[in-house]
Amino acid sequence: YLLDKSDKYDSRDVERLQQDDKWIENYLIWRHDVVDDTLKMIDESFQWRKEYTVNDLTESVLPKWLFENGSLFLHGYDKEGYKLFWFRVKHHIRDPKQQLEKKKLVAFWLEHYAKRDHGKPLTVVFDMSETGISHIDLDFVRFIVNCFTDYYPNFLTKIVIFEMPWIMNAAFKIVKGWLGPDAISMLKFTNKSDVQEYISGEYLPPHMGGTDSFKYSYPPLVDDDFQTPLCENGPITSEDEHESKEEIDADTKETGELNETQNLNQKKMNSVEQISKSEETDKTEIKPKNAKKALTTFKGPLLHISPAEELYFGSKETGEKKCLIVLTNVTKNIVAFKVRTTAPEKYRVKPSNSSCEPGTSLDIIVSLHGGFAASLQDRFLIMAAEMDQSSGAGVPELTQFWKEVPRTKVMEHRLRCHVIESSKPFSLILKENALNIPAKTNEDLHIQVIMYSFLTHLLQINKRLQEQIDRCLWFQQLSIVLSLLSVTVVAFCFYL
Repeated sequence: YLLDKSDKYDSRDVERLQQDDKWIENYLIWRHDVVDDTLKMIDESFQWRKEYTVNDLTESVLPKWLFENGSLFLHGYDKEGYKLFWFRVKHHIRDPKQQLEKKKLVAFWLEHYAKRDHGKPLTVVFDMSETGISHIDLDFVRFIVNCFTDYYPNFLTKIVIFEMPWIMNAAFKIVKGWLGPDAISMLKFTNKSDVQEYISGEYLPPHMGGTDSFKYSYPPLVDDDFQTPLCENGPITSEDEHESKEEIDADTKETGELNETQNLNQKKMNSVEQISKSEETDKTEIKPKNAKKALTTFKGPLLHISPAEELYFGSKETGEKKCLIVLTNVTKNIVAFKVRTTAPEKYRVKPSNSSCEPGTSLDIIVSLHGGFAASLQDRFLIMAAEMDQSSGAGVPELTQFWKEVPRTKVMEHRLRCHVIESSKPFSLILKENALNIPAKTNEDLHIQVIMYSFLTHLLQINKRLQEQIDRCLWFQQLSIVLSLLSVTVVAFCFYL
């Protein structure tokens, strides 16, 4: 293939193929270890990558309106922990003149995510609510399907199709013809009643029956895994570089105290596990402490990070100045980590450069300096890498470790800031109050967990009652209209 078609390949792809065993393995897995089929797929995907200049696709070379349109973006995770690639079909209008640029946007998102997360698979969500004939674009759909079946090996977990209109049934029969048996089994046709079998409500917008208040906006790129403006906002520096030895010692002492308190909290959580069964579907870990706890978790290969996407700070009116990041080591080795921020002059992170023992959790306190307010443009970067058991975990050892560790072995995860205004929803206020009750004794911790479970259950009942009231009001209005219509008809008949 190289001898015959070397001019049709990007030399960077050829070089990567010769060095990246994982990439080759994914091609083989996707083609069931049939070498000839694997070579054919590599040949086709390499030609496609050069045709679309995939290695050179950046935010600056694509038209700005493509990002502003909001038809394609990455946000949230499914129940298996895979990133969600959203296609909001109602924002896509068929236009042959713009087709190439839209296809390059798909390649841009896939390539940057593949490089950021080293090929971790995606779940594709076709949100087809409020769509009609003008949104049907089989050529574009086929391109997206081909990206996963022919160009990005072992990169697809499932395709969740939400509320496909009946008028598109015929079109999707054609789409099924393009898919192999393996890909067809990945199609999941859903509606509002069953979409949460695959995606929990915390990552579903309200029109899909979820509670996610996320709204796509540009700039910056909204996904936590690649915030392009991260470097443009200023250098990412760690506060450790400016801390004195006394501050580092204080960090170590405070970390020990936090871990000790956390172990007590975990014991109490086990004692009330039965009470919290109804919360298991949310896959959240509630740990009562003075600081605000996160309700979502990013499951990385080295660390589980909670919250998964956003740190919630209060506005100047609400005055909330602290947030908590919980790191859980899921490996069998010590994991070193660093926390960096785009605004080091505004935030204090303790600890920001330390390590986490196997199977344990660590709390990181992120606080605002006096006089500063959180901004939606602020970002945090968490870097993690495994250390040998023989390596020390002191400050000198960590400094040397970060100088020597290869970039390919470093896990990275980004968090953005979210500012809560004073007009917060009642449900959010209840949750925060339940989580912010001072926890000083074991009995207090026990009561706090029970209280949170009770309040959550109460909120669920209140939500169901509100839905029933809304339905009753709707039927009442319908009955009144029908009654008036009947009276009008009867009066007209008498008149005649």
